[in-house]
Amino acid sequence: MRKLCVIFLLSAIAAFNANAQGPQVTIANGRVEGVVDAASGIRMFKGIPFAQPPVGELRWKEPQPVKNWDGVLKADHFGPNAMQKNVFGDMQFRSSGMSEDCLYLNVWTPAKTGKEKLPVLVYFYGGGFVAGDGSESRYDGESLAKRGIVTVTINYRLGVFGLMAHPELTKESSHQSSGNYGLLDQHEALVWVQKNIAAFGGDPKRVTIDGESAGSISVCGQMASPLSKGLFSAAIGESGGIFPVPTLAEGEKRGAEFQKTVGANSLADLRAIPADKLLDLAAKQGGFSMAVVIDGYFLPKQASAIYAAGEQQHVPLLAGWNSAEIPYQAFLQGLPPTPENYLKKVKQAYPNDTATILKLYPGSNPEEIVKSATALASDRFIVYSTWLWEEQAAKTGGNPVYSYIFSRPRPEMVASMGNAKPGLAGGVIKSDTKEAPSKLPPPLAGAAHASEIEYALGNLPGNKVYAWGPDDFKVSETMESYFANFIKTGNPNGKSLPLWPANNSSGILNYINIDVTTKAQAADDRPRYLFLNQLDSKK
Repeated sequence: MRKLCVIFLLSAIAAFNANAQGPQVTIANGRVEGVVDAASGIRMFKGIPFAQPPVGELRWKEPQPVKNWDGVLKADHFGPNAMQKNVFGDMQFRSSGMSEDCLYLNVWTPAKTGKEKLPVLVYFYGGGFVAGDGSESRYDGESLAKRGIVTVTINYRLGVFGLMAHPELTKESSHQSSGNYGLLDQHEALVWVQKNIAAFGGDPKRVTIDGESAGSISVCGQMASPLSKGLFSAAIGESGGIFPVPTLAEGEKRGAEFQKTVGANSLADLRAIPADKLLDLAAKQGGFSMAVVIDGYFLPKQASAIYAAGEQQHVPLLAGWNSAEIPYQAFLQGLPPTPENYLKKVKQAYPNDTATILKLYPGSNPEEIVKSATALASDRFIVYSTWLWEEQAAKTGGNPVYSYIFSRPRPEMVASMGNAKPGLAGGVIKSDTKEAPSKLPPPLAGAAHASEIEYALGNLPGNKVYAWGPDDFKVSETMESYFANFIKTGNPNGKSLPLWPANNSSGILNYINIDVTTKAQAADDRPRYLFLNQLDSKK
């Protein structure tokens, strides 16, 4: 009898567990079931499709609305990441593999009902438009969700899959455009958010978009695009503006050349190439050089012209860059930082403006050269484009622009990383013990590209590479608080935070410098960017 009771009890427990449900919500296309974090109570819905799989005949077409499904969709794991090579050593995905079928998003929400109307953040990952994924732990939305924000990360197509323009693609398009498919994926995700985020307790009228590097460039593009007007109410950009971009004709030429080099006779032949083989061909044959273009649809003209005319979406903007985006070696191309070498490289890069560049970026001794060459390399890489975005948005957008410089260097790597060293653009270089230390780049004297992400989103604990200390968590608390305040109100300022002054129609005249001691400062580097802008206008 006792044995029968035990068997019955075990059967009952098994049946209970089998029938146990996670949180469920009904959205436009059907019902989804997520999971709940036991410690925080945050509800997570992972791997929700927001568009049809862009495969077969849908390869190189704008995303199509997702089809309805029957039953309950299990949203308890991340969807596949977009097709890509392992480009950056600091990217650690939690996705369910890699696939051309990659248009999925993830939602973290503190809401218990669909009536709470909480502010929403939609985040676009970085990775040079050739790498990245919404499953990375550094983009995890739980920390912001704990602060009362519904947080969404999305996937978008990359590389040859997300950017290829081609004459045949333009001809078959109802908009007479091609390329920019990754940006159109982002747009489709924002449309999905407008339709569905209320079911997760979010307010579709209070959506902030954010992104880093290529994600920041994407935010700048979404602000400029006439397609995205009304889909968000505020924007954040971390290192990157969309200035300038090639024309559609230039993009089509690249696409046609790519077709020729891979031996395809037609667009149909290109679409018939398996995704993994196409990825390999793109890596070998220049497919990674494809870029965002002025397609006449998503971008009707250069973004700089759109912002100059005040035709962008008029929303509050918070944007900035890191104090050492890229090391001085990028400008000196590996040469020692001597006055002779610095002068040589400045003359090569600016033969007609050498004297002015040396005045703005002086280099009379190694220490000064390291500082100036880092600044010049960073400005040329991504800082100037970010400044131009902020400057134009402040002058023509009719809304405040909050500008920052992030200056906290990452700490040393943990001992278990062995001989690994920081690499370019926030990556990690893993060397074997036989490699000479001199071949590894020295640590940057400042904050490297992409190093602010975990601080801004409250995700330091998820990065096990670095030995985070109390000062790092202090900086993260400050930066995440600023971001959370901005997402909620359009203003980063709040209780117990150093005052962050806004910029207006006069341009970018001040920053907040985020570090262990965070403080506002005048934009004394403004002459650099005005001169670079003068050079840019002559092109």
